[in-house]
Amino acid sequence: MRNYIFKSIARILLTMTIGLGIFSFSCIASAQSKVVYHIDDAQVQGLKGLRNIRNHLDTAPQTKIIVVTHALGVDLLMEGAKDQKNSIEYGPLVSALKSRGVAFEVCEITLKNRNLNKDQFILDADFTPSGVVRIADLQYVDRFAYIKP
Repeated sequence: MRNYIFKSIARILLTMTIGLGIFSFSCIASAQSKVVYHIDDAQVQGLKGLRNIRNHLDTAPQTKIIVVTHALGVDLLMEGAKDQKNSIEYGPLVSALKSRGVAFEVCEITLKNRNLNKDQFILDADFTPSGVVRIADLQYVDRFAYIKP
């Protein structure tokens, strides 16, 4: 009788262990990656960053991506902004990524410090009170991975 009880308990524990393993694997497999891209200089990081994001989504289309801009990075989202060679306009590239679920945020402290207005930015831009606080919260609180192109 004792042997039967031990075998029964062993089977139950094994079944629970396997079930927990399957549950854990399914949670990991279905987890959505979350990434914050940090842009603080549009001329240096703009085109490269937008291409990185496009490639990221081409490979992992379910990734949740938020782009946070501050300092000179906000220029990326200004109406009519172009790359260093002044040949590629950022707006259409941003719009294409926005249509794929990417969020683009502009630091309002930068707006104040540079005397900029929200109406100077493309319609795809959202605003955040502080770019660096937003990045920190996305990393620490919301568990976003961090990429600075």
